[in-house]
Amino acid sequence: MNDFNTDQIAKILCGSTLAITQQTLIAEEAKKIQLTRGRAPCLAVILVGEHPSSLVYVAAKQKACEKVGIESRVLKLEQGITQVKLQGVLEELNNDAFVDGILIQLPLPKGLDASSLLDALNPTKDVDGLTPYNLGLLMSRRPAFVPCTPLGCMDLISQVINPTGKNAVVFGRSLLVGRPMALLLEAANATVTIVHSHSTNVQAICREADIVVAAIGQPNFITADYIKPGAVVIDVGMTRYENKLLGDVHESVATVAGWLTPVPGGVGPMTITKLLSNTVMAALRHAG
Repeated sequence: MNDFNTDQIAKILCGSTLAITQQTLIAEEAKKIQLTRGRAPCLAVILVGEHPSSLVYVAAKQKACEKVGIESRVLKLEQGITQVKLQGVLEELNNDAFVDGILIQLPLPKGLDASSLLDALNPTKDVDGLTPYNLGLLMSRRPAFVPCTPLGCMDLISQVINPTGKNAVVFGRSLLVGRPMALLLEAANATVTIVHSHSTNVQAICREADIVVAAIGQPNFITADYIKPGAVVIDVGMTRYENKLLGDVHESVATVAGWLTPVPGGVGPMTITKLLSNTVMAALRHAG
């Protein structure tokens, strides 16, 4: 376990490097599954419309799947698809024995209800960990599939600090990142505070934190005066601005923090890696 650095220049907590290591192991597991049952693990992605960021994300997921030996099926559906037809597509995938994992690429176009789709998604194929069933298991400390971004964040955090007994602050309370992130940190015996748009004294709360996870989608929101010297700072934010990707954490934080994830190259590669590992886990369970 590494100690905080003392030179007041944050060390880079690189998700890309850790992802490479983990994906090597995932590829070995995928190969074993293919040899055992005669076919590779299979991930099906439902992509509706032409949302630019979604197109980029799905392409990255396809490339990662190919790299580790996971079959990737992308169902590209027109933006004008009805909710009923979309539900039908999902039901077909639920019942397809050759599909191990299903991912609904969010956000969906206006007029489509993501919640009802997640309600209908087979929990044993929910490799994004977003169905009420899997979120409930996480809450009950009996996790099956855990949302990929928080899971990847925990791996990054554990590289440099043991959360036991530490103060942690999570910015944001979404089901995708904030809430499951807080649950994972709490399960790792950290004392966790979630801050959000109605929180007060946020700066003072944050300055007590040994671990800060920022997931609010507001570029450069967290500045150096929010951060306790030596803290581990995980920047989940990713907003495109003038052909640049900006995180929620301002560059000034690097003069105070002990460890800081870059944007890009920090959390993003770990999110994809955890999607791959969840897909392999689903395939193993279906094989059993």
